[in-house]
Amino acid sequence: MEKSIQNIEFISEGFWLKGVLHLPAIEKPPLVVGSHGLEGSKESAKQKVLARLLVENGMAFFRFDHRGCGQSQGDFVKDTSLEKRTMDYLSAIQHILSLNKTSRDIALFGSSMGGATCINAWERLSLMDIRLSGAILCSSPVRSRSVVNIPTKANENRPALPLSFFKENLLFDILDKISDLSNVLIFHGDADKTVPVSNAHELFNRANEPKRLIIQKGGDHQMTSEKDQGEFEAEALAWYLRCFRHTRKMTP
Repeated sequence: MEKSIQNIEFISEGFWLKGVLHLPAIEKPPLVVGSHGLEGSKESAKQKVLARLLVENGMAFFRFDHRGCGQSQGDFVKDTSLEKRTMDYLSAIQHILSLNKTSRDIALFGSSMGGATCINAWERLSLMDIRLSGAILCSSPVRSRSVVNIPTKANENRPALPLSFFKENLLFDILDKISDLSNVLIFHGDADKTVPVSNAHELFNRANEPKRLIIQKGGDHQMTSEKDQGEFEAEALAWYLRCFRHTRKMTP
């Protein structure tokens, strides 16, 4: 059996979404599913790094574009909200499991709004026929009103965003959902100018054990420091291996 990379399409509430499934050279590996940030995509640096690291260590990784992002269907302005992202995430997991290429041992990965998506999805995932093994969350907001430097200016992917977009689509407070979480590793930079580091402390304080908080000194929202990126790679791999330690030996 050889490692493989497979392009995947699936439907979430009528939208065709596109993703990439990375499989190691073993049968039925445990699976990590990623959720990108507000204006991110499946091409995010962290998710590409995880795809490589996890496959090298016997784990599968699925990265995909939420509706309105990247190669997936949808309009970013009309089709973006935390609940819609959560439905995309649940649909992604259900579809990958339906392919019968992985085990039902699942762990989560989310960056920025993707982290909020994972938190929001956790309770519903816990009711599915899976083993929910843990999560890694990076720079994740738990209350939307805490977010600063709201990205309203136009860019190459979308027009300028009115403040009404955020008021109508992106107001959320998921503090009450954090107590469902366990086996969670949290990364946050203490110089994050988009999602204040106070979110990480609230998240850590409310999550269940086992849990770990890594505050990166001088770290920004995008984790641009090479030192921070190196720490992320090492600690993330170790955490996922720990999350899946109950599974059979994960080597080819």
